[in-house]
Amino acid sequence: MAKTIRLTVAQALVKFLNNQYVEFDGKEVPMFEGIFGIFGHGNVIGIGQALEEDPGHLIMRMGRNEQGMAHAAMGFAKQKRRKQMYACTSSVGPGAANMVTAAATATANCIPVLFLPGDTYADRQPDPVLQQMEQTVSLTTTTNDAFRAVCKYWDRVTRPEILMTACINAMRVLTDPAETGAVCIALPQDVEGEAWDYPEYFFQKRVHHIDRVKPTERAIEEAVKAIAKAERPLMIFGGGVKYSEAEAVFKKFAEKYGIPFGETQAGKGTITWEHELNMGGVGETGGLAANTLAKDADVVIGVGTRYTDFTTSSKWIFQNPNVQYVNINVSRFHAYKLDGIQVVGDAGAALEMLDEALGKTGYHVSDAYAADIKAAKEAYTKEVERVFHIQFGDNFVPEVNDDFDYKAAEKAYKEAVGGTLPQTRVLGLLEEYMDPNGIIVGASGSLPGDLQRVWRPKTVGSYHVEYGFSCMGYEVNAALGVKLAEPEREVYALVGDYAYMMLHSELPTSIAEGKKINVILFDNMQGGCINNLEIGHGQGSYGTEFRFRNEKTGQLDGAYVPVDFAMNAASYGCKSYTAHTEEELIAAIEDAKKQKVSTLIDCKVMPKTMVHGYGDWWRVGVAQVSKSKKVHDCYENLMKPHYDAARKY
Repeated sequence: MAKTIRLTVAQALVKFLNNQYVEFDGKEVPMFEGIFGIFGHGNVIGIGQALEEDPGHLIMRMGRNEQGMAHAAMGFAKQKRRKQMYACTSSVGPGAANMVTAAATATANCIPVLFLPGDTYADRQPDPVLQQMEQTVSLTTTTNDAFRAVCKYWDRVTRPEILMTACINAMRVLTDPAETGAVCIALPQDVEGEAWDYPEYFFQKRVHHIDRVKPTERAIEEAVKAIAKAERPLMIFGGGVKYSEAEAVFKKFAEKYGIPFGETQAGKGTITWEHELNMGGVGETGGLAANTLAKDADVVIGVGTRYTDFTTSSKWIFQNPNVQYVNINVSRFHAYKLDGIQVVGDAGAALEMLDEALGKTGYHVSDAYAADIKAAKEAYTKEVERVFHIQFGDNFVPEVNDDFDYKAAEKAYKEAVGGTLPQTRVLGLLEEYMDPNGIIVGASGSLPGDLQRVWRPKTVGSYHVEYGFSCMGYEVNAALGVKLAEPEREVYALVGDYAYMMLHSELPTSIAEGKKINVILFDNMQGGCINNLEIGHGQGSYGTEFRFRNEKTGQLDGAYVPVDFAMNAASYGCKSYTAHTEEELIAAIEDAKKQKVSTLIDCKVMPKTMVHGYGDWWRVGVAQVSKSKKVHDCYENLMKPHYDAARKY
């Protein structure tokens, strides 16, 4: 008989998590650094009791909002390249439901986060309990069933012994590069405290090996045949390269054959911007260089990319009628996309095998294509310098020059806050004055588009943008997780006014933890990117500006609603600043470097001053029937020729 140890379910869970390790390329690290928690009646006397009594090496960090703390956990795991992570515990009901959005964000981005929500009573005797969701069709359904749709693995521990298989399967998914994402183990509040005689071997040190899976020789041969005849190849650097820690192999491959590469949001910043073959972002939010080359590419080598609509510009950006795709991905599901050649395997291992085989052909891009690559890079660099130095003045024309009544808005904006900073100029000044080793964090609004198009990462790992789910509110909270992952580096959350108001709960947590983050808040008094979207598709400015309700019209078309975000941050204990001018912004950036507490710079930026697109197209659902000729014309433009060019995939 195996030796046993009598523990509660919660105690056994904490002890188990303490003994999980990850090994990758010979380096072994503890899998879990700690647990983010907000305690309520559904978990405080279960997991809370276990952590208080014997936490082991796990650090318990108290969140302020369940979604916010889970974003921090995701930010940590993403910055750690999926090798270490946090678990998140909440009470039953609204606490659990709050984490569903964060779970979806983690799964959409393939980032491992373990969710441990409390649940209703397994024995049902006190039902219905506080915060219980009663469904008349099935009493087994609880709030935690909502996690099923957004997690890569889901389980519920209704008996103490179930914990063992639940935990093993959770670790299986969390450490699988092809399947990782959010994992949920629901814990009924009565079962959390129930005891069982667990076998001691369950708590032995367990090392989860992340192996470099190699593709088949057949797949490599097919890929070589396609690449060897390519005249204008283009590589895509996706998040899979970053998480595989294969950037050196990728760079060597690109240099050896002279193949340029575009970056996805998840891949960007892993190879610094100045590399001669780095063409920057590609697709709907792509920059000038990558999108110029993408139009005529005859072979697209996607490495570790999910080929989202923003990467492919809704499957339109690659317009060569004979274009072929070579898809290198550890996930067979993603490798099958765009009817490409499926090279299923680890990014690093696959590129090494591909290099060995392609090298025998003597392949290299032509001198003519190399000249085009150089010209595209030079034009891109020149364009970035232009947008970074745009300044406001008389007869100012915004970059997004649509049918928005800009003159009226400009007057109203200046009356409300007195600021005249273009958004692109703020980005230029940040690039010039922020800590060069700093990490920027973004997720939503117009900023991810601007950042992918023109931001130039100067150090490895300095670009952290969540764009798989583009979750508003990720920015500030994930910045805390990034700081926990890299405490020696300055972390800058770049966030719009809309997203900041939606969720910034872990800003005070950063104060409590003594983990300084810097928030650069772009206040243009509107949901700018969606305002651009609606006006660009024939509509008016409707429901996207922060205005008072007009008593005369009954609509939200009154004066702008001014908000003092600096005062809000100061109330939490942050050092805060308001920047209306370049001089004020520069002074704030420099002073923020000297602070030991978290900071916030409230930048008052003019509407419509973000970066515009570069030869991109995004398919959206425009109304087929409308009283507006503008909307009708936009629908016709959407369908032809763009739709016809994209529908063949």
